[in-house]
Amino acid sequence: MNKAKKTTYKLFWLWDFEKEEAWLNEMADRGWALVDVGFTKYVFEESAPGEFNVRLEMLEKHVDHPESQAYIRFLGESGVEYVATLFRWVYFRKKAGATPFDLFSDIDSRVRHLKRILFLPGILGALNTLNAVNMSHRYAVSGDAAYLLISILVSAASLLALYGFIRLSQKMRRLQRERRLRE
Repeated sequence: MNKAKKTTYKLFWLWDFEKEEAWLNEMADRGWALVDVGFTKYVFEESAPGEFNVRLEMLEKHVDHPESQAYIRFLGESGVEYVATLFRWVYFRKKAGATPFDLFSDIDSRVRHLKRILFLPGILGALNTLNAVNMSHRYAVSGDAAYLLISILVSAASLLALYGFIRLSQKMRRLQRERRLRE
């Protein structure tokens, strides 16, 4: 019997991965198990309500790298299903059961994960800032309004990346404070 499928389009910012994970788990609780992911695209298959728990992780290396493949196989041996990949983000699901499904066992592993994520808005923000300065200079020299428009757009992208960097940095600092309190 073919199970019903449903496709939903939704945008989550990089720094809101926890909201994305919570939403995917709400969908699973309603009987829609995640089966595929694309940019802003989520494909679900009908399942028993609450049958699966979903987790996301940004891998250190691309999913095709031998270390990533070994990690995915290791998780598979413990009942964790690899669902899909989007860039270095990997989507996992596991049948709901008595034991909680968590990919990060301690605060240090959560901090390392946030550092992996933090790199992306950091580098994008820096590159966009350099590009905005370059476009502003070209506008000043040539007077061509196209350079001014590009500079404004790239500056906006740089500010968005900075915002994400700050949000992720705040999460990481909270975890580090929590670790110090527990020591």
